[in-house]
Amino acid sequence: MIILGLDPGLGTTGWGLIQADGNRLAHIANGQIKTNAKAPLASRLLDLDSALQDLILEHRPDAAAVEEVFVNKNPQSTLKLGQARGVVLLGAARAGVPVAEYAARLVKKSVVGTGGADKAQIQAMLKVLLPGATLSGPDAADALAVAITHAHHR
Repeated sequence: MIILGLDPGLGTTGWGLIQADGNRLAHIANGQIKTNAKAPLASRLLDLDSALQDLILEHRPDAAAVEEVFVNKNPQSTLKLGQARGVVLLGAARAGVPVAEYAARLVKKSVVGTGGADKAQIQAMLKVLLPGATLSGPDAADALAVAITHAHHR
């Protein structure tokens, strides 16, 4: 099973692809979809959707897993994150890819063993779980962690 993990964001959406064969996991690819902060919101959402569709068409995942939204102190940031998350959910569903959603605490617990893990701990465990994988950035690392969570909880 090929699983696409997604860590949505308007500025940067992280993505990670793994192959799950029983308990064995293998890294396929990871990266980040970036949008132009100076572009209008609608254009940024369209760019995110287009890049995600290209990714799905190229890799043909069997499932997608998305990190659930958390509430920021800044309501405007939370709203933008929600809009990007909506584009990601819609894009995967439109392509016929089943989508699962996971809370950030569950992702951390699944990968590191504790729901309070920080980004450095997640990245360290990714090196153990997916040896040889080169991470494209923190958002891509988070997306791989979401994919691994889905592999363990599907």
